[in-house]
Amino acid sequence: MHSRVGLRGFGALTGALGVALAAYGSHGLKDVASEAEMRLWGIACVIQLLTAPVVLLVAVHPGEFKRTSGWLLLAGVLLFCGSLYAMALGGPRFLGAVAPLGGLSLILGWASMGLGSGERGGSSRG
Repeated sequence: MHSRVGLRGFGALTGALGVALAAYGSHGLKDVASEAEMRLWGIACVIQLLTAPVVLLVAVHPGEFKRTSGWLLLAGVLLFCGSLYAMALGGPRFLGAVAPLGGLSLILGWASMGLGSGERGGSSRG
């Protein structure tokens, strides 16, 4: 067994952190954050928790999807969700300029899944 963390490990970590961050948002942050900051936190949690299982899917079915899709999705979570989490915690507003880069990475990750699906044996699966 090697110690290198791959796409599968990062996908699982993304999901676990998403649950922890959602719990923090609903229990620890709600008393100190503004409504706008809570909205940012909630959006970040939703995107992170929706993306994590897809990254795991890409990791466990490498013949079906380009691994690049998973890495693009992870980069998108880091940039998009990370900037929203930071702003929700009072970080500088210039971090808002990072969110569109993360959004673009998420879009490219999703799109590349469709482009990367492999047709095996000439069968069409949609």
